[in-house]
Amino acid sequence: MPTFTTISSDKMARLIGTANAPVLIDVRTDDDFAADRRLIPGSIRLSHETVAEWGGEFAGRRAIVSCLRGAKLAQGTAAWLRQLGAEAETLEGGFEGWKEANLPLLDTRKLPPRDAKGRTVWVTRARPKVDRIACPWLIRRFVDPNAVFLFVAPSEVVAVGERFKAAPFDIENVFWSHRGELCTFDVMIEEFGVATPALLRLATLVRGADTARPDLAPEAPGLLAASLGLSRMYDDDLEQLEAGMLLYDAFYRWCRDATAETHNWPTNKVKA
Repeated sequence: MPTFTTISSDKMARLIGTANAPVLIDVRTDDDFAADRRLIPGSIRLSHETVAEWGGEFAGRRAIVSCLRGAKLAQGTAAWLRQLGAEAETLEGGFEGWKEANLPLLDTRKLPPRDAKGRTVWVTRARPKVDRIACPWLIRRFVDPNAVFLFVAPSEVVAVGERFKAAPFDIENVFWSHRGELCTFDVMIEEFGVATPALLRLATLVRGADTARPDLAPEAPGLLAASLGLSRMYDDDLEQLEAGMLLYDAFYRWCRDATAETHNWPTNKVKA
């Protein structure tokens, strides 16, 4: 049974992907990770052995720590984090408990190489509209919270990717791109293995807005309008991305929690 320093898998699953999600820290040993190289979506891997060195980075923040079964490594790391000023909990049952609950797991084999600071680096065309904001949102919320995004001239995306070890996306003839009727956002959800009903619902909206298919979802034209509006509001692509993160946070929460909710104006009563 969860205590004030533990959290259940189902409760943690509700936090993943949200704007104020806690830091998720995987401290499985190298051997345990080698046996199953998947991660709980949004997690970062750190060593329990050096928590006294890196733990201070999370002072004042909420963190949830998982090891293989939620025992000594996670609990000791969380205790250290609390000592260093973080609000730290452990995942009940750890990684194995998450698996037993049949919750999504990120396929790390599909991740591009990380830089010296442990971040994945991505590159795409400048002046993003729909897919090139939706994909960074997905990566930051479910794949790598510290991911770096480079926006460059369309003709230079591949060359920049090669020179700066960045994964190109949403251009022709690369792995992370449209496939048939699917847009890049669809492809990333499928390849990373992070599909949930809410993300699949959001993917339909993104596909409709990005591929001129407003018939796919009645909300798709609204997403397109908001995306085009943001692209006119911001000259700086990174500023636009930060604004777009809030937009997709809102659409994701609608897809997950509010699709059945409606708003009705009060009926005007005519006096006799």
